[in-house]
Amino acid sequence: MADTVLYEVSDGLATITLNRPEAMNALNVAAKVALRDAVLAAADDDGVRAVLLTAAGGRAFCVGQDLKEHIGLLAADREDGGRRTMSTVREHYNPIVKALAGAAKPVVAAVNGVAAGAGFGFALAADYRIVADTAAFNTSFAGVALTADSGISWTLPRVVGPGRATDLLLFPRSITAQEAYDLGIANRLVPAADLRAEARKTARALAAGPTVAYAALKESVAYGLTHSLEEALEKEDELQTRAGASEDHTIAVQAFVNKEKPKYQGR
Repeated sequence: MADTVLYEVSDGLATITLNRPEAMNALNVAAKVALRDAVLAAADDDGVRAVLLTAAGGRAFCVGQDLKEHIGLLAADREDGGRRTMSTVREHYNPIVKALAGAAKPVVAAVNGVAAGAGFGFALAADYRIVADTAAFNTSFAGVALTADSGISWTLPRVVGPGRATDLLLFPRSITAQEAYDLGIANRLVPAADLRAEARKTARALAAGPTVAYAALKESVAYGLTHSLEEALEKEDELQTRAGASEDHTIAVQAFVNKEKPKYQGR
């Protein structure tokens, strides 16, 4: 992967690190391509049982689009009305969000600083967000005369409700870490100095857990949000059958009977 994004796999955990701290981890084209490729690699690798999305530096998780590069691309693309430049949503942001949200394994976001625009969207696409008490969130889009992307029109209303989501989108502002926790954006709030250790500990625990069951839980929650109770019950039946046939279920039951800690295999 390019230096703008670091990718490492160890003991079933893929760690993806945005690595442009000097630019507050803003997304230039190189970073977007590298992040997309890293996320897709982690989602597709059966040896990866959990993903940790994090960022270098202490000021920012990701402030979204690199506007310094963006304005130059818009100028070069003026004759086409910016269409080629804005194709980044289809080519980069959409595949990243789909891979994070749809991965058949848990995804943890460690939000160390400002998460704005697409950075906010990527954090929301994760299953679990551990947030430093010094972090902040901002939708940002309307502030630069743009609409929502990076899945935030879908994820944010489901986390905070449509009314609050509309407010945060129409009137972008800095959301403190405490407010983010109160709104449900942050699943856990930790001191900034403890963020990396706590996030890695959580992600490693998930990487050692029952991967098939975790994947089924992700799928069932996503399905239930857009289907009727009757349809959700049918989906639960389907997914429980799948989880019940997993090797890890047998391991868990045997460990329970033997009063031992299960050692899951992720299958």
